[in-house]
Amino acid sequence: MNAESPDPTASSTRLPRMLRGAVALAVIATIGAALSGFGYRLGLWPVTVGFAILFASAFLAALAVILGVAVLAIAVRAQGLRHAATAVIAIVIGAAIAALPVSYFEKAKSVPRIHDVTTDTENPPEFLALAPVRAASPNGIAYGGPEIAALQKSGYPDIAPAKFQNPPDQVFAAAMAVVQDKGMEVAASNPPSPTQPGLIEATTTSFWFGFKDDIAIRISETPDGGSRLDIRSASRVGLSDIGANAHRIRAFLRSVHNKLGA
Repeated sequence: MNAESPDPTASSTRLPRMLRGAVALAVIATIGAALSGFGYRLGLWPVTVGFAILFASAFLAALAVILGVAVLAIAVRAQGLRHAATAVIAIVIGAAIAALPVSYFEKAKSVPRIHDVTTDTENPPEFLALAPVRAASPNGIAYGGPEIAALQKSGYPDIAPAKFQNPPDQVFAAAMAVVQDKGMEVAASNPPSPTQPGLIEATTTSFWFGFKDDIAIRISETPDGGSRLDIRSASRVGLSDIGANAHRIRAFLRSVHNKLGA
């Protein structure tokens, strides 16, 4: 073998090491991304630390992608199909983890920077039973007023009160059924009466970080004997909900309409 010939032994030993590195980075990134949310949910660290772990995991995942692509290129030339298949797995996992914070940023830029959304911005449904926990949360209990209302109307012009021909008691029953179907934790449930609107308060908890969003629903009778449903969905933490509360309101109203056959 002359001095200019490649050393196949060196290449054959380098490829598995690179592949193990790509797989290890992808696995560590996956574990880190999972722990970033669940650690916060379990109270092991504050949300800022959770996001820092998530971004660090995304960086490691990006390295896994780069290393995996290099391994794939070498393996294809060397006809190492087994190494190539493993490299593809590392690339796919790494790309999925690396894309998480990117998708959050892109979504955050496309929606209003608010965390309190309601169908009635002039007289939002109130949190009564949930008032103590909301008052103790970073976002508090008060609605943001005209400034938040203007941002919501600009970003979510479709969020509006829902009108039904059904009487309030039927709409209330449908709303309660949807709350239960969605697995929300009910804090208060007061059926409508001739003098008072129906009121429902509930809380939903996200799977990953365990973020809690509170929902207040008000069902009142309209002059024609039908009903008007207003709903408010507000996050306890975070300046921006990345569109989650508006999405929840839309989905909730669709489900109530479906329950009533409207």
